[in-house]
Amino acid sequence: MNVRGLNPPPLPVNAAPLARRPGRAHTGPMQDSPLAFRDANRTDLPAIVTLLAEDDFWAGREITDPARFEAAFDAIAGSDTHLIVGERGDTVVATYQLILIRGLSSRAALRAQVEAVRVASALRGQGLGAHLMEDAEARARAAGATLMQLTSDARRTDAHRFYERLGYARSHAGFKKPL
Repeated sequence: MNVRGLNPPPLPVNAAPLARRPGRAHTGPMQDSPLAFRDANRTDLPAIVTLLAEDDFWAGREITDPARFEAAFDAIAGSDTHLIVGERGDTVVATYQLILIRGLSSRAALRAQVEAVRVASALRGQGLGAHLMEDAEARARAAGATLMQLTSDARRTDAHRFYERLGYARSHAGFKKPL
């Protein structure tokens, strides 16, 4: 998919599926991850935007000028927000954003929020999402976070089951208001 001036690399659609562990909570490190996770760089933006645009819920949103994504990327750099990509070989096939939230509640706990979790549509259902979330949790722990939280659109029932299998509990009702 070409997203207004952002030309992404092709995704490997013929990769061998990974072993799945249905119904099992993810409680410990997953050895031999099929993905290599790293901090994103500006050259990853086309692939990241493509992963975001593959999302059915994103399809109705206006896709903006690449300069807007570049400005957002620059604003993230050096902050408590980390944009991470997962690569299979030399191809970005997954992404997430990890935000560290400092506050006074919960005994001044450092929280981590994971957002924009995406795996290439051609590779979903192969266990890559569990590896992605394991990486996010490891990075959050290394930063000193004591809690990982996330939000998920109410219509994403498959995603809700996925997060529950990983040990996440529904604990709050979320609200949004356009500004």
